Amino acid sequence: QVQLVESGGRLVQAGDSLRLSCAASGRTFSSYAMGWFRQDPGKEREFVAAISWSDFSTYYADSVKGRFTISRDNAKKTVYLQMNSLKPEDTAVYYCAARRVIAIATTEYDYDYWGQGTQVTVSS
Repeated sequence: QVQLVESGGRLVQAGDSLRLSCAASGRTFSSYAMGWFRQDPGKEREFVAAISWSDFSTYYADSVKGRFTISRDNAKKTVYLQMNSLKPEDTAVYYCAARRVIAIATTEYDYDYWGQGTQVTVSS
């Protein structure tokens, strides 16, 4: 089993920056792709960003491209989501997810493990 724990979410103002962390424990992550998703109440969960664990390739949703950066520290088994120029529409619960293959995926059904989520609220 794999456990994922997100942290770093809080209330910020529009234009602020915030970094989320996702700490993984359990089995090795040498062949896992990782992703960040978000969900606002009443809406479907949406893809935000993903990173391959092997070749550092990344992929972003158009809505966050140029503002968010996903990265990872293999030694710490931690994935980060640096969020800059935050907007009120970025308000959501942010979830970390792990996929038992190397390749990136953008749909939630392709991920095998999920964290409990961390709330990000951006005030205008």
